[in-house]
Amino acid sequence: MNSSKEFYESLKKLNLLDNLRDPYWWPNSGTFEVIVGAILTQQTKWQKVEKSLKNLKEVDILELEKLAEFDLKELQTLIKPSGFYNTKAKYIKGICKAILEEFGSLEKFKDEVSREWLLAQKGVGEETADSILCYGCYRPEMVVDSYTDRILRAFGYEFESYGDIKEWLVSGFEDRDAKFFALYHGMIVEFAKKYVKGKRVDVSVLEV
Repeated sequence: MNSSKEFYESLKKLNLLDNLRDPYWWPNSGTFEVIVGAILTQQTKWQKVEKSLKNLKEVDILELEKLAEFDLKELQTLIKPSGFYNTKAKYIKGICKAILEEFGSLEKFKDEVSREWLLAQKGVGEETADSILCYGCYRPEMVVDSYTDRILRAFGYEFESYGDIKEWLVSGFEDRDAKFFALYHGMIVEFAKKYVKGKRVDVSVLEV
C-alpha cells in the first residue's frame, strides 16, 4: 500500500457500503443527532450509542434547545448505555449551551462553526470535531479513528499524531467534498468490522 489513493481504491473494490443506512453513512447525517452521537461514541461501541439515542428520542429531548435545559441527572440516566455517562452528559449539555450562546440556532452553527471553535469545547477532541463537521455540517473533513491507525500500522505505517494520519488519508483528495470523505471513513469502519479482530488485521483483502 504505497499511497492513500491505493488505500481508497482497494477499500472501494470490496463494496463495503452496499447497504447504506444513510447517503453519508452516519445515521441521520446533517441533523443535531450527529453532535450528540459523536460525543456518546467516545470510547464505546456504536450499538451502545444507539441505545442511548433511543432513550433520548423516547422522552422527546433529542433537540438542541431541550437538551441545553434538560436536567443533568436525568440525562446521565438516559445515556447510561454509552458508558462514562456522568462526563458525557456534562459535555453534551455544555456544547448545547455553547452553540446557543455563540450561534443562536443549529442552522447557523452548521453554516458558521469552525474546527477551532469545536476543539475549544470541553469534551471535543479531533475525532469528535471532525465527525461533527463532516457528518453533521457536511464539511469536507476526514475523520480518523483507532481503526484507521490499526489498519495502516498493519501495512507498516507509523504516524505520530492524528493530524499526520489525516494528512496522509486526504493526500490527493484535497478537492473532494464532504460526501466523499464521509463515505471514505465509512468504508474504513465497515472494513474494520469485518477484517479487524483485536490487534489482527487481515490486510490480504486490501492488496492492490
